[in-house]
Amino acid sequence: MADAVEEALQGDWDQDLAEALDSGGSDMEMERGIIQVQEQSAQHRAKMWKIALNVSGKGDSLSPWDGVLDLPEQTLIHNRSQQLIDQLEVSEEERSDMVSDVESVITFYCKSRNISFTPELSWPHLLKPLLGLQLPRSDLYNCFYAFMNKYIPRECVPKGRPFHLYRLLLQYHEPELCSFLDTKKITPDSYAIDWMGSLFSSHCLPDVTQALWDFYLQQADPFLIFFLMLIILVNAKEGILSQEGESREDIIKTLESSPSLLEAEDIEDLISLAQYYQSKTPLSLRKMNQNLFGSSLVALKEEDTDLSQALCLPVSVPEILQANQLQQDGVRFFVVDCRPAEQYNSGHLSTAFHLDSDLMLQNPSEFALSVKSLLEAQKQSLESGSIASGEHLCFMGSGREEEDMYMNMVLAHFLQKNKEYVSIAKGGFMALQKHLVDMNVEGLDSSYVHWIVSTSGSHSSLSSADGESLSSPGDSKGVKSLVNKMTFALKSKSVNVKEKMISFIENTSTPVERHVSSSDRVGKPYRGVKPVFSIGDEEEYDTDEIDSSSMSDDDRKEIVNIQTWINKPDVKHHIPCNEVKETGHMFPSHLLITATHMYCLREIASRKGFAYIQSRQALNSVVKITSKKKHPELITFKFGTNNSAGVEISAVERYLIPNAGDATKVIKQQIMKVLDALESS
Repeated sequence: MADAVEEALQGDWDQDLAEALDSGGSDMEMERGIIQVQEQSAQHRAKMWKIALNVSGKGDSLSPWDGVLDLPEQTLIHNRSQQLIDQLEVSEEERSDMVSDVESVITFYCKSRNISFTPELSWPHLLKPLLGLQLPRSDLYNCFYAFMNKYIPRECVPKGRPFHLYRLLLQYHEPELCSFLDTKKITPDSYAIDWMGSLFSSHCLPDVTQALWDFYLQQADPFLIFFLMLIILVNAKEGILSQEGESREDIIKTLESSPSLLEAEDIEDLISLAQYYQSKTPLSLRKMNQNLFGSSLVALKEEDTDLSQALCLPVSVPEILQANQLQQDGVRFFVVDCRPAEQYNSGHLSTAFHLDSDLMLQNPSEFALSVKSLLEAQKQSLESGSIASGEHLCFMGSGREEEDMYMNMVLAHFLQKNKEYVSIAKGGFMALQKHLVDMNVEGLDSSYVHWIVSTSGSHSSLSSADGESLSSPGDSKGVKSLVNKMTFALKSKSVNVKEKMISFIENTSTPVERHVSSSDRVGKPYRGVKPVFSIGDEEEYDTDEIDSSSMSDDDRKEIVNIQTWINKPDVKHHIPCNEVKETGHMFPSHLLITATHMYCLREIASRKGFAYIQSRQALNSVVKITSKKKHPELITFKFGTNNSAGVEISAVERYLIPNAGDATKVIKQQIMKVLDALESS
């Protein structure tokens, strides 16, 4: 096979290449050799692509179809087909046949898959390079179907999962550029939906697309599109960052047209760069997102990570453990354990560096020193070639969402500093424990249990809630029962911690929570409903989390002058603060208290002295103001209403407020005035 290809490259390539193609199957060595031919006729490229797509010799998939074009969106399909053919230089005779081919392919695909064609879909662009191969309609459909199945991600629509994944990849390698686009509210789907949906054929010249697809089919890697898109932005980075003063729409236009600058001779370098960035990316990106590709119509599993809410790229525990053991090149992780000191001391990954996330609020100066020590330790480990060394920072929390809020703040700190190669261990320390137990149960590598050590440096055995060792030899059934006990212990422990925390908070001398009742200053319930406003300490495990960014009213996008608003006559109190999102991100902000409302103005980094109106909440909708025992300056406001079923929380907002006691006091006083006014009205 390889000899046949070699002869094709050296001799009369047109005839010999045909013989090489006809001589057998889908040998990838043959394909790689053929792709090296720089000038290919449409006939031979068609044969090569059909082999690479595994549709060579496939029958007519359209034969069962009656050919009726009667979809509700048929006019849209016809118009898009017509627009596509208008872009091609073809005779009038060929034009109508080609329009019919494209419309039939799209219509049958929609009918057979029971899906609708919508304006944002890039299918006509995907068909454009295939039309240049002069394929019969049956082959045109088979090739189109194969491309859609193998290389176009599912949910390639606005706000779709592939674009959230791409943003995390961009943030991982180019945090500065990602942050710039985030600030401008430019999401990947706003400029790259056609890139991804057509494998760049929407913006590249035909010869460029053909050269790109030749390499693409040689690689046979569906995830290659993500890295090609990344390289496009990396190459355009300098120009993008220089557009600071441009409008969002102008920047999107520049981004969208970037692939049009590619020339055929650029493709080999583009592929090489994409492969380099692939080698610097955790394999978890692929393994956790395999279901993006394929013909299955089954929806994504509920337990799949919601990438739109991911703070940074998640990495699996097995990859973290294996990367530093097996790989000399590629991705190696420097693991940062962000759990509280007592949890770290009781057991941790032997190669992990400890950075107590609580220090960020409790002792900022000590936190800054710890970060400096972390970076120095990382540098030294790289120089020494330690097993713990890694250029890639991976942060590990407990795996419990409530406890990991402070770790998220630490993560946000590093991301805001534009630190590249930042990831998070999916599932945290709980996932690590479970993985090590599973490995021990399966008997794959008993040394795995020695990954966990205590502060004394001794290896720590994995134990169940009963204190029975899970690392001692025994029959598989007995060990698995202990695994079940451990799983139960991990679940029940979080409940116990919660109960103990609540018990600790409920101090009889200073009630944690004081509900305003009819015996207090307010003599009668507002509108027949008992007020539920209270002020107290916040429980460690809070179940009322609602992102207020999705709940606030239309004012929030309004841009205002901060000083002008502070000086308004109806503003009674001004409280400088930092808004804290659930992800840990902090934004310099200002709380303004009027007679009836609380406003949050979030400063605009690029416009000094100006802010967005981030939220506007009525004071009579405040149902609880809480603080953390450990961090009294972190204040949580809960807003909602009371009905027959109880309190319904509509929004939760958190702020880091210096002198929080004074601030909450004035807010409480203003709320009481509002309640008094409601009583007397």
